[in-house]
Amino acid sequence: MLIGKSPKIPTSEITSETTYLNRRKFIGQSAALIAGSGLLSSAQAGLQPDDEITPEDIVTQFNNFYEFGTDKSDPFENAHAMTTDPWTVNVSGEAKKTGDFAFEDIIKGMTAEERIYRFRCVEAWSMVVPWMGIPLKKILEQFEPTGNAKYVEFKTLVRPDEMPGQSSFFSSIDWPYTEGLRMDEAYNPLSIMVTGLFGKELPNQNGAPWRLMVPWKYGFKSVKSIVSIRFVEKEPLNTWQQLQASEYGFYANVNPAVSHPRWSQASERRLPSTLFNTNRRPTLPFNGYAEEVAHLYKGMDLKKFF
Repeated sequence: MLIGKSPKIPTSEITSETTYLNRRKFIGQSAALIAGSGLLSSAQAGLQPDDEITPEDIVTQFNNFYEFGTDKSDPFENAHAMTTDPWTVNVSGEAKKTGDFAFEDIIKGMTAEERIYRFRCVEAWSMVVPWMGIPLKKILEQFEPTGNAKYVEFKTLVRPDEMPGQSSFFSSIDWPYTEGLRMDEAYNPLSIMVTGLFGKELPNQNGAPWRLMVPWKYGFKSVKSIVSIRFVEKEPLNTWQQLQASEYGFYANVNPAVSHPRWSQASERRLPSTLFNTNRRPTLPFNGYAEEVAHLYKGMDLKKFF
């Protein structure tokens, strides 16, 4: 079910971690309510009976956020230095309302919803995360994109004095980190702008104050700490496609039938895992969200447009 929360979540409304971790009971109750109402919940879509929420310490301490370093623990250790207040977002391109906007003005009057999504990394590990987010369509529509807007491009903050990975000698990324979606992908009900997780405000290391979440795509599509939204007519060049186009395409839809050149995508390692229990499971097409999104790619060769 969808549970309304305000983007600034009061302590009194924070759900206990014990409640979150009682996953099986939640799924059973949610399924019963959905069946009774005849409605499909965006929060429930794609979840499997054995999907248990990943512990909070793993979700917040095991991250790819190369602006803070390349090790999984670097974002947790370094992101505290990033200033997120005030936060300004530049909106440009094919839209009627453009310019610089304060983050709080963009989300003013909007309600963040609880969305428990499967999260699949292109590195073949995965999580289940209770995000708090606002439908991306609601965010974008307020800028009134024109008919020429076929895609939307997002960029991450560039601030090397607070983000040590951006000043690293070993970094091959041409900052800022850039990602994009087709407008129909952006307007799909599953696409959200995340403002929190586990009932709390979004931590810096997870992309504060807001990040994209597109659950049927590999995690690198879900750009963090966004400061730029640009509506464009032509497909934007995303960062990993720019770095290695033969390995990372624009679409990045989770597809077990298309291997990465250096590893198979047929299975994934669900966190938490150990040396003796790697907790592997089959990867699902579109990360389990095929029913909701497969129609977006009807007639496309998903091996060519990967």
